[in-house]
Amino acid sequence: MSVHSSASVKRITTHTLQEMKQRGEKISMLTAYDFSMAKIVDAAGMDIILVGDSASNVMAGHETTLPITLDQMIYHASAVVRAVKRSFIVVDIPFGNYQGNSSEALRSAIRIMKESGAHAVKVEGGSEIKESVLRILSAGVPVMGHLGLTPQSIYKFGTYTVRAKEEAEAKKLLEDAKILEECGCFALVLEKIPAKLAKKVSESLSIPVIGIGAGPDVDGQVLVMHDMLGITQEFKPRFLRQYADLQGVMMEAFQQYISDVKSRDFPSEKESY
Repeated sequence: MSVHSSASVKRITTHTLQEMKQRGEKISMLTAYDFSMAKIVDAAGMDIILVGDSASNVMAGHETTLPITLDQMIYHASAVVRAVKRSFIVVDIPFGNYQGNSSEALRSAIRIMKESGAHAVKVEGGSEIKESVLRILSAGVPVMGHLGLTPQSIYKFGTYTVRAKEEAEAKKLLEDAKILEECGCFALVLEKIPAKLAKKVSESLSIPVIGIGAGPDVDGQVLVMHDMLGITQEFKPRFLRQYADLQGVMMEAFQQYISDVKSRDFPSEKESY
């Protein structure tokens, strides 16, 4: 695994990501929500860090992404920005801060950019949020789209099952993807849709398409950090590859610490002043 030294750091930009798509280089994207973890993710060489509204689940313990607020997203994003030297940082605009009101969408995006120092925002939806996307882009704020399974609409769907399996929904998804590209979005996330459809979308667009449960034929992949590290054990969808079992490692360390404290093994004479 390569770690980027500060001397060799070159910041990832929307232009960099576009070039990566053009030359067929896959884009790596992972969530982060705090300074310490973001610093490691950035040093590892991640292309994009998403400060996701999944913080509502993995950081705050909510059942859905809906409860997290704009202030809380800015707090998490600010911590990540302070840690990162290379990765491109995208921040989710939370539920209720852009849908149906383009002026509110613009205010939310500007607050995120000014108060956190992030590089772009992400929104869920297609034609129904077109006005908000255009309004945000008019201020020069880069926008990443998100189609397929959109967690902010979970109560509308009623399930986390694969989206766009039927022809009508697949057709609308492709149309929405083209609308978002025409609006000026720099990239698009496709979540939990058939691999064949994701491939078709990626081939139809000139902007990068990042998948999560969308098969291998897109321009990059994104996962939630806590899921891929095995910190959260309850969530194991088909698309998730768990790269570590940190829950097990951490549990062992915590239990050893408790044992050492109880037995008076810690602190030792060398660990005392």
